Amino acid sequence: MLLDLIRTSIRERGPLTVAAFMDLALYHPEFGYYARAARRSGRAGDFVTSVDLGPLFGELLALQVAEMAQWLGPAGSPVTLVEAGAGDGRLSHAMLRGLKKVAPRICAHTHLHLVERSAFARAAQHKVLTAWSEQAIGSDALPDEFEGIIVANELLDAMPVHQVVASDDGLREVHVALDGDRLVTLDLAPSSPRLETQLAAAAVLLAPGARAELSLAAVDWVRDAARRLQRGFMILIDYGHEATHLYGEPRTAGTLTTYRQHQQSDAGSDAWLDAPGEQDITAHVDFTSIRAAAESQGCETLALLDQTYFLMALAGPRLESFDDSERQAFKTLVLPGGLGSTMKVLVLSKGLGRPSLSGCSGQARLT
Repeated sequence: MLLDLIRTSIRERGPLTVAAFMDLALYHPEFGYYARAARRSGRAGDFVTSVDLGPLFGELLALQVAEMAQWLGPAGSPVTLVEAGAGDGRLSHAMLRGLKKVAPRICAHTHLHLVERSAFARAAQHKVLTAWSEQAIGSDALPDEFEGIIVANELLDAMPVHQVVASDDGLREVHVALDGDRLVTLDLAPSSPRLETQLAAAAVLLAPGARAELSLAAVDWVRDAARRLQRGFMILIDYGHEATHLYGEPRTAGTLTTYRQHQQSDAGSDAWLDAPGEQDITAHVDFTSIRAAAESQGCETLALLDQTYFLMALAGPRLESFDDSERQAFKTLVLPGGLGSTMKVLVLSKGLGRPSLSGCSGQARLT
């Protein structure tokens, strides 16, 4: 069992950082939460994402993808579309379906690359994407170097985080240790100087006693993805905030939380220690550090805005043609206080200047 493996690791190597604990709990190849199932969201899962509301989300994203493809080359040029954290492929399927409706020529020349760590999820992609089997490939890694478009929906929040706490003696880092057989937390010296550097670069000064989560893994992933992208666009959709908002009041307890059977634990509790491998563990994304990582590799930020305004700008005149199910899905996707304001959309370009895009053309607001 995973809990026994974690105990053994602590006994042999000493306390684990929260990031190391999360990596085992979520991604252990045999017992990890994400590794053991093809799909974790939806009514039968532990939480709901925009993808679970039907194909409309992907079809609206396809409108933006089609426009981006036109910036990348003339009609008929090959287009590489990468979905990172693709799960079972439902979002990719919806995007290709949307492309076929609005830009069939672009769709016909789109090469889909699905990136997914879970072998169970990669196996499920073949069934979901049967209609696009000749255009789609799945792997556990991004392409080496390419021109195209990267889409990542709720990927960064699932990456391991380091939890730090401000003390009178400076920054401390939360670690997982053992009290007998029971998992407990200890505040120890930071495991990496990058933790203090990242806070400083984001102009963040934590109040005494405040906790915060820093995802070096998410920053590294975005920097690597932006490096591999030679020319093109990135659409990163996740819940989070700018650093000054994320690490200030009223979030002094941090944002580390769990989801299980659609029940969310309280931020600041130690519920994430319970039943490793049986529940989702997540924290809000620091978009200030994510944006800086992409910009360090030559990307330009085109917009950072609530999902509400991004999708409303894309939907535009199509709203009148929505059927009842699409209207209901759209309402849920853009509802303030729900997915609409919780989810943020970061749009980046590389090697193309600052093109005007439909999804970034509306009211650009962050809440």
